[in-house]
Amino acid sequence: MSRHSIAVHGGAGLIGRHTLSPQREARCRATLQEVLLIGDRILADGGHALDAVTQMVCALEDTPLFNAGHGAVLTSDETVEHDAAVAVGKGRQIGAVCAVKRIEHPILAARAVMEHSEHVLIAGADAERFCEAHGLTMVPNASFITSERLEQVRRSETTQLDHDDVYGTVGAVARDRYGQLAAATSTGGMVRQHPGRIGDCPIPGAGTLAQEGLVAISGTGHGEIFLRHQVASRVAHWMEMAGLSLDDAAARVVHEELPKGSGGVIAIDHEGNVSVPFNTGGMFRATHNMDGTQSVDIW
Repeated sequence: MSRHSIAVHGGAGLIGRHTLSPQREARCRATLQEVLLIGDRILADGGHALDAVTQMVCALEDTPLFNAGHGAVLTSDETVEHDAAVAVGKGRQIGAVCAVKRIEHPILAARAVMEHSEHVLIAGADAERFCEAHGLTMVPNASFITSERLEQVRRSETTQLDHDDVYGTVGAVARDRYGQLAAATSTGGMVRQHPGRIGDCPIPGAGTLAQEGLVAISGTGHGEIFLRHQVASRVAHWMEMAGLSLDDAAARVVHEELPKGSGGVIAIDHEGNVSVPFNTGGMFRATHNMDGTQSVDIW
């Protein structure tokens, strides 16, 4: 019997079986499995939920398969802008950065804001300056750009979600053996977005949330819709105020309150129950449950 639980996602969108080659599907599944094992090892050794979600998201930022870190989508200026957030249930701690261009691992930047400042969210060049002063690695923006992403933005005439391929916002949630909850989310935003556009990912209660004794949530989907609906907070609301189970609360928000096709969430409650609802064609996800069972799924 496991004493911890984990969920990780690589984005939700219009992911059709016919559009995903067997080779790409295999790579995505293998990557999610490897990332899940990173968190599993940390928590099995008695590590903190925050360390698990941070390291899992770091690994996802390093792969060009998903829309975060290296290989993130491009703005209309053909640059990469990252948003990221981490949250810990105890004390409702949260840290976030947005519109950063030079930080090698945006999720570590979000953690630095949480641990080394009195603030919740720092933006742009000022966030980069803060993180550089705290020892984080800076890299040229061009190092995040892949030829595939350049081709994608140049064939796109309008701003769009990164849902026509196999990419997406990344995130992780965990409950460790001590009952501590944590969440982390990282994204490059939308294809051809206006420079400076901020989605739900770094906004507390929209795309990322952790509340002690209740739930940890990471969302993926249409950022503007998640912002307007305050998705993560709504799930927590139905659990806390109406006494709904995690499954019922998450399903109510994703399937009843949100427009169809807008996204999904991964969530873990204080007992280690996992819920991963989505209302899109698919959501790249992997889970490790309290009973020790693991799964990697897309559709």
